[in-house]
Amino acid sequence: MTFYHPFSPSVSLKSKTLIVPVVSIGNVPQLAVDLLITTFDLKQIGIFDSRDLVPVVGPREEGPGVSTPLELYGKDGVDIVVVQQRSPVLKMHKEAFSTALVKFVQKNELGALLYLTGVDLSNRSDAQMLAPTYSLIPPPAPSKSENIPFIPGGGLTRRLLSLAPSSTPWKVPTAAILQFVLEGDNRADAEFLAGVVARVLKLSVAQWKQPGSWSVGLFGTPHDQTLYG
Repeated sequence: MTFYHPFSPSVSLKSKTLIVPVVSIGNVPQLAVDLLITTFDLKQIGIFDSRDLVPVVGPREEGPGVSTPLELYGKDGVDIVVVQQRSPVLKMHKEAFSTALVKFVQKNELGALLYLTGVDLSNRSDAQMLAPTYSLIPPPAPSKSENIPFIPGGGLTRRLLSLAPSSTPWKVPTAAILQFVLEGDNRADAEFLAGVVARVLKLSVAQWKQPGSWSVGLFGTPHDQTLYG
């Protein structure tokens, strides 16, 4: 099975930082990636085999065609490449998907791997109430997921963080940025998380640009008030 299908073989991912939004509470990572893609004018450079994900398609933001569950965005002159994941991993395919993603990072010699994750705000400990975000860096040696702290609402984050060091030889700097959120209108949370990513990766952003779909598709179109008399 070929996991990644590039649109152009000449596009190199070597030494770039891969940003992966983990499907988690509030979908804040996906919204933060939307901001990164739109603000830096990143283009779709490939798609991933989505057999491990819930099947879904939709219209494209930038023109004709369809969006698929798992796509890769990048651009010459920008040191990041960004995954956009639009549907969750199927329950029985978690291990297969996680392994394929880690092998993709190794095969393409990416320079760093950064996961973005939402965490349930209502499950914060007292110590975690001091900041809206925190980071996790997996041990350099192979470790079990039990050595990664519990991440309520964090999807596959624990599995992904524990799997990377187990893939010998693993030399890719890996980390996760987690943000405490609740379900609802998370556009402000997404902008905050994108800002943290920009500071961590030293990306220059004057102002975040929201995708046009946010104004019409994020919560649906406004109701026609004449329907209610």
